[in-house]
Amino acid sequence: MYRYDEFDRTLVLERARQFRNQVARRQSGEITEDQFKPLRLMNGVYLQLHAYMLRINIPYGTLSSRQMRTLAHVARTYDKGYGHFTTRQNIQYNWPTLEEIPEILEVLAEAEMHGIQSSGNCIRNVTADQYGGVVAEEVEDPRVWSELVRQWSTLHPEFSFLPRKFKIAVTGSPSDRAAVKVHDIGLRAHKNAEGKIGFEIIVGGGLGRTPYIGKTIAEFMPAEHLLSYLEAILRVYNRYGRRDNKYKARIKILVDDIGIEEYRRQADEEWESLKDGALTVPQEEVERIRAYFAPPAYETLPARDSGYEAKLFEDAEFRAWAKVAITAHRQPGYAIVDISLKPIGGIPGDASADQMDALADLADEYSLSELRVAHEQNLVLPNVRQSDLYALWQKLKAHDLATANIGLISDVIACPGMDYCALATARSIPVAQRLSKHFASLEKQHDIGRLHVNISGCINACAHHHVGHIGILGVDKRGEEFYQITIGGRADEFAKLGDRVGPAVSYDRVIDAIDVIVNTYLKLRQPGEKFIATVERLGIGPFKEAFAEENLDAAA
Repeated sequence: MYRYDEFDRTLVLERARQFRNQVARRQSGEITEDQFKPLRLMNGVYLQLHAYMLRINIPYGTLSSRQMRTLAHVARTYDKGYGHFTTRQNIQYNWPTLEEIPEILEVLAEAEMHGIQSSGNCIRNVTADQYGGVVAEEVEDPRVWSELVRQWSTLHPEFSFLPRKFKIAVTGSPSDRAAVKVHDIGLRAHKNAEGKIGFEIIVGGGLGRTPYIGKTIAEFMPAEHLLSYLEAILRVYNRYGRRDNKYKARIKILVDDIGIEEYRRQADEEWESLKDGALTVPQEEVERIRAYFAPPAYETLPARDSGYEAKLFEDAEFRAWAKVAITAHRQPGYAIVDISLKPIGGIPGDASADQMDALADLADEYSLSELRVAHEQNLVLPNVRQSDLYALWQKLKAHDLATANIGLISDVIACPGMDYCALATARSIPVAQRLSKHFASLEKQHDIGRLHVNISGCINACAHHHVGHIGILGVDKRGEEFYQITIGGRADEFAKLGDRVGPAVSYDRVIDAIDVIVNTYLKLRQPGEKFIATVERLGIGPFKEAFAEENLDAAA
């Protein structure tokens, strides 16, 4: 696991102390809120609907047990006893006071955490596959390269005031769990015919008001040239990105306006002056960073544990949990464990301080002191012995962390919506809670199978509704909450945007609308066919017809 070096430690501590001075100047009236806004945003401080919100980076989603305990301490001491994990692999605190935020940042700095560039028009927290370094199918550990990008992009003088926010995601597996095609830049590590590591570089993805799937600008960029080519891409964007209209300021708009071929031509032209210069990545630097991610001290174990397999046979409840929560590990005898932060009727992504402390303890006991955050707003214990899985499950149950719904319909991705966010036009959390209660039967959920539901409370799409198998977007219609529903989206290696199935439905009828979609799928699916496969086989037509027959846009 990466640890701050002396430069990181000095930078983060000095930045926290600097922000303490900026807060004091704001509170004394020496600077106005407009002057304070860019300063607080670059430190992860938002002014939300009811209070300030503090967003903390979790680079590439990796946490130590010590860091998780620090997050619990912050939740318990400075907030209302909980934190909210986001689709950016970050954590947000919704209720800190402005005067206490500098103290929080100093506490976090001691645990090698910070909020620098977690907001503002800069390169945000670099995200990655939550299974990086441990999943059996992996070609290359994305955390190594995410860390390289983090170091390059932190307080980069040329890219600290971009036309708009900028997000980068990295994957090193054939299966994309990092949603790289819906980021400003997506990086997919793979090997060429000679076995050399390089990157497919994807640009211009993004959701929000104008959603786009990213386009490949480089099929294979040798690893040593990664930073110089990223610099070239950012320079073109910084030069031509719109600054007069924030709705047209993202790189996706520029790529769409001039076309991927022209963007590639300009990036290549810019790259000519960069590619063999100071940004060339020496192999020794890669190895230096890779050493921080060296595999932990795994035991030599048989590939299959008989005790674990016996418990699968004996305990149906455990078997149902293991079916969705366990992923194959690259180390024989170990498993990757997904932990749902979506209990039935709960708020998606929320974890209490007590739960965070419990997870830190479980990480120490069962996962070599390491945890991960998934962009689906769940957590992961990446290094669990198969022989410990049953005991771990029992302890997770005791803390309401063993809901067997990973990847199922109640595993809803949801933004805070109008309960917290000043930009939202509709509620997200109550819809997610109603939906999970409506489909509370885990037997029914497992029969439905893998089905991703994403709910955003406004067009900014913080919950990625465009790429949900079922996407729900809250909109305001003459002062009332309505919800547009799309189906067929996906955020994986076959990423695509969903299509609307009919008119927006009222708050009272949104669960009825999801019922219609699910029941249509159950009626039309072939044996063993997942929801997304049924939609892709039949198209949206049968679902639109069922939607229209129910007259769901009528008053309840």
